[in-house]
Amino acid sequence: MKKKILILTLAFGSFATLQAQRYFTKDGKIAFTSHAPMEKIEAVANTASSVLDAESGKIEFAVLIKSFQFEKALMQEHFNENYMESSKYPKSVFKGQITEPGKIKFEKDGTYTAKINGDLTIHGVTKPVSTDAKFVVKNGEISAQSSLKVLVADYEIDIPAVVRDNIAKEVNIEIKVDYQLLKS
Repeated sequence: MKKKILILTLAFGSFATLQAQRYFTKDGKIAFTSHAPMEKIEAVANTASSVLDAESGKIEFAVLIKSFQFEKALMQEHFNENYMESSKYPKSVFKGQITEPGKIKFEKDGTYTAKINGDLTIHGVTKPVSTDAKFVVKNGEISAQSSLKVLVADYEIDIPAVVRDNIAKEVNIEIKVDYQLLKS
């Protein structure tokens, strides 16, 4: 009888640990900046979704293209209709992997740096990307931030010649998220 209780306790403890390994957010922040000689273009989306499996290191993000907010309404309209074709390609997705998830102690307060590799889909085009991310664990809460640069041409985003000098060929993307424990 004692053996059965011990086995059940260990099994439940393992199950609880597995359950505590998944985190999510629905309000991640993704910002991008295009620094061109003629104009600086910035936009922010505060509704990115992300799931992090701390045990396996798998991490995914999704953001609706129309959720990006610009300072100027006309820029937002052109972004959605002319460049990103957000009706045809409504979201951007990243599916990746923390290369060494065991180096991040998600149960222990601290700041950890990790390499993340994965596939980024923008405008219907998927390309491999690699970046470093910083994870901060404090009082059981996990936040993460990262940045990467993408080439507009790599994602087959056509920029009309008349405004080509206003938009940089390379765009900076900044990601910041605060994860919550995913409860089943």
